[in-house]
Amino acid sequence: MTPSRAGGRAAPPRAWQRMLSGRRLDLLDPSPLDIEIEDIAHGLARVARWNGQTRGEHIFSVAQHTLLVAEIACARIGALDRRLGLAILLHDAPEYVIGDMISPFKAIIGDSYRAVERRLLAAIHLRFGLPAKLPAHITALSKAADRGAAFLEATVLAGFETAEARRFFGARPTLPATVEKDYLTPWPAEIAQHRFLERFAALPPA
Repeated sequence: MTPSRAGGRAAPPRAWQRMLSGRRLDLLDPSPLDIEIEDIAHGLARVARWNGQTRGEHIFSVAQHTLLVAEIACARIGALDRRLGLAILLHDAPEYVIGDMISPFKAIIGDSYRAVERRLLAAIHLRFGLPAKLPAHITALSKAADRGAAFLEATVLAGFETAEARRFFGARPTLPATVEKDYLTPWPAEIAQHRFLERFAALPPA
């Protein structure tokens, strides 16, 4: 039953989420002032990539995926400056609120999901000193590293054959074997959260 206001009018549906920090984030009009990195880290460490259809004792979280993307970007171009490092660390940050929908489901839903995602990402960028819309070269590098991470996750964790993953995600990225083993072994949520916050704290100064 829809709650009613005095006079019989239906109250509008609640469109905000309460975070553990105490912030209330409005999904329709998100304010940068209601966004905290601790909430992002906590949420992303508990959101499963691949709808949870991955090998391992723990889910492979969006937080861990984000750190893998950062490792691939570093392998491609070397050390990341603060703006690029932030952009990559936050590229999936809206998912701390809306979850990680697999690409086929996003295609079914269409523009409604993307509109909410865009608003949230713009507010997150502004909260941490990035432009609401990133320069094209940063977006291109982030997307290329993201596809590389998807290739590795697909073949190592999600049961894809190499040829199938190449068709969907492009070429396999090159990482040191020790890095690949670490970042493709699913971590407990607390570890993923801690390492995400560590990476954020270690970003170079502006």
